Amino acid sequence: MATYLYRLGKTAFRRWPLFIAGWVVLMVAVAAFAAAFSKPTTDAFTIPGIPSEEAADLQAELFPGSTDAFDQATVNVVVAAPEGEQLSDYADEVAALTDELRAVPQMPAPETVADPVAAAEQAQQGGQGGQGEQGGQQGQQGQDDASAGAAAALAPISADGRIGVISFAFDVDTVTDVKPETQEAVLDALDDARAGGLVAEANGQGMSEFAPPGGTSELIGIGIALLVLILTFGSLVAAGLPIVSAIWGVALGLTGVTAMSAFLDVGSSAPILATMIGLAVGIDYSLFILARYRNELEHTDDREEAVGVAVGTSGSAVVFAGLTVLIALAALAVVRIPFLTVMGLAAAATVFLAVLVALTLLPAVLGMLKSKAFGGRVRKYRPTRDEQGRVLNNGVRWARLVGKQPVAAVLLVVVALGALAIPLKDLFLAFPTDSTASPDTTQRKASDLLTEGFGPGREAPFQLVVDAREVPEGERAQAFSAVTEWAAEQDGVVGALDTSAADPAAAEQSAQAGGTTLLLIPQYGPDDQQTQSLLDALRGGESDIEEATGTDIGITGLTAITTDVSDRLNGALPVYLAVVVGLAFILLMIVFRSVLVPLTATLGFLLSVLATLGTTVAIFQEGAFGIMEGQPIVSFMPIFLIGVVFGLAMDYQVFLVTRMREAHVHGASTREAVVDGFRSSARVVAAAAVIMTAVFSGFILEDDAIIKSMGFALAVAVIFDAFVVRMVLIPALMYLLGEKAWWLPGWLDRILPDVDVEGEKLDRKGVGQHRTDDADAELVGR
Repeated sequence: MATYLYRLGKTAFRRWPLFIAGWVVLMVAVAAFAAAFSKPTTDAFTIPGIPSEEAADLQAELFPGSTDAFDQATVNVVVAAPEGEQLSDYADEVAALTDELRAVPQMPAPETVADPVAAAEQAQQGGQGGQGEQGGQQGQQGQDDASAGAAAALAPISADGRIGVISFAFDVDTVTDVKPETQEAVLDALDDARAGGLVAEANGQGMSEFAPPGGTSELIGIGIALLVLILTFGSLVAAGLPIVSAIWGVALGLTGVTAMSAFLDVGSSAPILATMIGLAVGIDYSLFILARYRNELEHTDDREEAVGVAVGTSGSAVVFAGLTVLIALAALAVVRIPFLTVMGLAAAATVFLAVLVALTLLPAVLGMLKSKAFGGRVRKYRPTRDEQGRVLNNGVRWARLVGKQPVAAVLLVVVALGALAIPLKDLFLAFPTDSTASPDTTQRKASDLLTEGFGPGREAPFQLVVDAREVPEGERAQAFSAVTEWAAEQDGVVGALDTSAADPAAAEQSAQAGGTTLLLIPQYGPDDQQTQSLLDALRGGESDIEEATGTDIGITGLTAITTDVSDRLNGALPVYLAVVVGLAFILLMIVFRSVLVPLTATLGFLLSVLATLGTTVAIFQEGAFGIMEGQPIVSFMPIFLIGVVFGLAMDYQVFLVTRMREAHVHGASTREAVVDGFRSSARVVAAAAVIMTAVFSGFILEDDAIIKSMGFALAVAVIFDAFVVRMVLIPALMYLLGEKAWWLPGWLDRILPDVDVEGEKLDRKGVGQHRTDDADAELVGR
């Protein structure tokens, strides 16, 4: 491999106009395809085959006009009178707000948008007082105990008369079809209501924000990366090269992700995560090759030769580092979760482009710049050398320090990271809801008002689909009543309401379909563990009530779907880990020609990822130090974090240990090889880790809970893995293992292909000769 990449690097350097033109043509072609055939992103987190989706399919079979919970652009406009007053005192203002909402674009029929004050008055007078999905059944007289609790929780006005709700769903096929101007019109109506003295907020899927980040996070990461690169290379031009390369790769990658939407349903988070990962690895991969190029210029005057050797050696490490990331991301397809598969493929495609850019575009740009590649110098590169002429830097000093007490270093790392992992025992996974949104958003304020007026279960209803087609027609009403009573008697249930009981049209439809839908209101919110326990209890008792009534029951609704998605993600984790770790272990054995080195790399990864998850739980879920308000960890965080962190961890392992392996194959002892590896790579690995941390940390500033938590977790993971595991634990273990670190059974040595990552087969002219300080000082001018 080293030989092939050596030739590729020299060719790209020599024929730079052709390579640069090729990248430009590729960008134009992909952009043109994306512009012509791309489709909007989606935010559906559904998984075929989960119980809630099967129940939704049953509901669609019974009632063809029903809509999947994830596709309903529902909105709750919550209005409240000032403290101590009644909403009925503001009847005119509420009526004006209702009329203004009815005129909003993409609204359903006006009669489905009901004035809560008027609806409550009609209910008191014995009228129907309902409003579509919100409830038509609300305020009925003579409801039995099972339905009374649900009716109260779904009432248009709270028991104290202060808080009211206007509920509706935009007339769109999916949530992503809601136009920004529609949401703006709703917000304008809220402003008008506030001017009239009301408290007015709105939430629901129809008011979700789908706009991508404004770029602030990326700019922060790029700014810090530029500063680190300037300090690393002492040259403005050289510092800019990895950033330009990474931006080009990410831009092409995002354009490709947009083009992917012509064939796949691409989630709105996929481009953001592709940017996050692609930008970080793109800078790092170019950084490693550029640093090796500068190192090779100490041995030869031939820039083309230096580029060839840099791409042949560090480029080989980049290929295998990229492969580990690709394996980790692409293997997300193994768990058969559509939205996660697309996220992984989008990020993997961006990483793949980052590798190609580093191997071809960067050498081509170096060929174009020639001697100006290290121009704009802000400091001279004059490394300190020992008596043998070898560079004596902080990497060497650190490696020797760890080598003095390797056992103590191992124990310190294991104990420290193990302690940080302790909060992981309380991990609670769920999807973000309006109740966990930022406190200053209208979505969160509306959620808090709903909880205050109607209880937290108002936002976490379950839909029980009851199929009674096998029950004699005369006995169906009794079966529905029995199921309603059974559901309402469960612990943690406010009440259960047969949605066809009080609406003649719905009753007729139910009779024709041979089934009905029950609306079950829990005592707890959508992000509460007790709501998940209630769902488990309901499903545990399904078979008994089905046998007793002759019905077939399914439980669906937004809360049930998100809970099932979380359960599927947890169940898929062992399979995913087995595939990723297994494939990567084989890959690392090929790279290092060792069994123990990949083993230590994997154990180090487990320590860093467990510590990362524990820290994330402490900060985000438990609200440690008051940095974040406590909320559940987003369900797909662990599996995606494990995939990304494994890939990045193996990046650092490959870049650091391949230099050790290179020294070892050239005759150095294991201890000397560890020191030489740190001499050559520690500074660059540290710079790369700082850059990655900066890029990921910038995403903590985003409002989106998913992106915020992912940015934090990835930044912390890089710190733990690069600076604690790779810089302390791995060298300490290498010292303790000694020559055994490179042990490989003879039969396995014969089976594994020899990829020559170290460039042992290259004709390295001038290796071992070092330039004088004067020659180093003139590096830019040659």
